[in-house]
Amino acid sequence: MRKLKNSELDRLSVDDFKQASKTPIIIVLDNIRSLNNIGSVFRTSDAFLVEKIYLCGITATPPHKDINKTALGSTDAVSWEYAKTTMEVIEKLKIKDVKICSIEQAENATMLNDFTVEKNTTYALVFGNEVKGVDQNIVNASDSVIEIPQFGTKHSLNISVSCGVVVWDLFSKLKA
Repeated sequence: MRKLKNSELDRLSVDDFKQASKTPIIIVLDNIRSLNNIGSVFRTSDAFLVEKIYLCGITATPPHKDINKTALGSTDAVSWEYAKTTMEVIEKLKIKDVKICSIEQAENATMLNDFTVEKNTTYALVFGNEVKGVDQNIVNASDSVIEIPQFGTKHSLNISVSCGVVVWDLFSKLKA
């Protein structure tokens, strides 16, 4: 088995990406402090043709060298917007009938493997601060809360890992 060269991967150009049909997933970053995590979320969003990323509160915005280090140019392709508060984004998306899903450990959360997607529905996935998680007011405003099952000794996954796991799962279910 031979590893493929980047030139053999048949990836989209930035212009082609912008014109491509997107996966009905929107990422909302609720006060993310790590620029490397932000860059990683951009890369994951690029990989799965995510519609848009909202960068909220203290979440830094491109261009920034520490975001670029992990984003590897995906900030040029993936649509993004900054908002002062996460709640203003949630309210705007609810008006457009986007389903708001906080990714959090909460009472009565739906385990990711049990979460069922609806066809012709756009999902906004809210990922929270590395220490405090998704703000409780945002959890309260969500249509559902999705929890990633975990079985080890730690209480959580890194936000960039969580984003990769959840986006891949929803992408797979939406494309099935």
